Amino acid sequence: MSTFAKRERLLLADLLETAGPEAPTLCEGWRTRDLAAHVVVRERRPDAAGGMFIKPLAARLDKVQEEYAAKPYEELIQLIRTGPPRFSPFQLKQVDEAANTVEFYVHAEDVRRAQPDWAPRELDPVFQETLWSRLERTARMLGRGIPTGLVLRRPNGQTAVAHRGTPVVTATGEPSELLLFAFGRQSAAKVELEGEQTAITQVSETNRLGF
Repeated sequence: MSTFAKRERLLLADLLETAGPEAPTLCEGWRTRDLAAHVVVRERRPDAAGGMFIKPLAARLDKVQEEYAAKPYEELIQLIRTGPPRFSPFQLKQVDEAANTVEFYVHAEDVRRAQPDWAPRELDPVFQETLWSRLERTARMLGRGIPTGLVLRRPNGQTAVAHRGTPVVTATGEPSELLLFAFGRQSAAKVELEGEQTAITQVSETNRLGF
């Protein structure tokens, strides 16, 4: 049975292939070639991928990612499609789902929503519930460093607190849109913001949400 992570992986590969290597993305400073290299390095070069979280390793990560970005674009797309190497923990279905469902969804939207004619995807309710479950578990981590309180609210009234504080900004939207908002894609996320205008501006412009 196909998993969400596998589905989003293949969609991301298709989007990157269609867009070509020099298309814009929502990741500041990255074209599609850079984003493809990031995805491949994350799965295939654990010796460098630690630089995403450990500052002393960041220089090595940049170097390795530049090396991969210089590879033929078609090769990067194929590496994304075929997935991690044989003995990678990402080969385990449970690890793949836990680590890659959100990763590939967000990056697929990074490609889609950087295009001028994009439109929101129609996501099935089960996938929305999966994204909400992930968001509930990671909201506090994603919201660290926000200068105001931030509450994420679904249309059905369910909420997750991303950051405690005052004044409070409430972001309302579908789980998929709230997830993009929490991952720093505020300008492209379809959410409604309520609260003091100064606080809304701070939350909308902060570059410390997400990764």
